[in-house]
Formats: sequence, C-alpha cells, structure tokens
Amino acid sequence: MSNNSEILEALANVIESRIGGDAEKSYVAKLFTKGRKKIAQKVGEEAVELCIAAADNDKDEAVSESADLIFHMMVLWADMGIKPEDIYNELASREGLSGIEEKKSRGDN
Repeated sequence: MSNNSEILEALANVIESRIGGDAEKSYVAKLFTKGRKKIAQKVGEEAVELCIAAADNDKDEAVSESADLIFHMMVLWADMGIKPEDIYNELASREGLSGIEEKKSRGDN
C-alpha cells in the first residue's frame, strides 16, 4: 500500500465485508451481531486503554492501543454507515480554523 489513506480504505473494506458474516469465524462479524451499543463500548474501552498508556508514558503501548482504537472506531463507523471519506471531508472542512473557532461553530463553549 502506498499511503496511509489506502491502508484505512482497505481496512474499511474488510470491516464492511464482515457485516452479516459468520460470528464464529470473524471477530468483526461477532461485534456486529452484538450491536452498536457493544461496539461503542469497545471504542470507549480502547480509548481508556490509550489514555492509560499515555499517562504511563508507554509509547509502544500507546501505539498498540491507538491501532486498536482506530480499528474499533472503524467498526462503529461501518455499523453507522460512515465511510472514511466522510471523516476526511469533515477534517478538510476544518482546515485553517483554529480549534477555538471550530468549537464555536459547533456551539461547544
């Protein structure tokens, strides 16, 4: 794979291909059968594990947990019909905005 977005696109395709798959043979298919609430819970667990690794100043563990978080987040996206390009487009729309301006545009004060 030549660039990072291609890695994410390939992963998104694999995840989507597991929708409706055999939960006995695929972890992703098993997550889909458990439903969005369980998938969201896994995203939260991975986020907490990343935060713990960061607080412990454990770079290797932070890298590993970051990959887990991105993976589970992408499973959640697939369950919600969100494509990586939806996220890319949102990020692109924020380019050039300060974080303070962007938060104000969403009403987050």
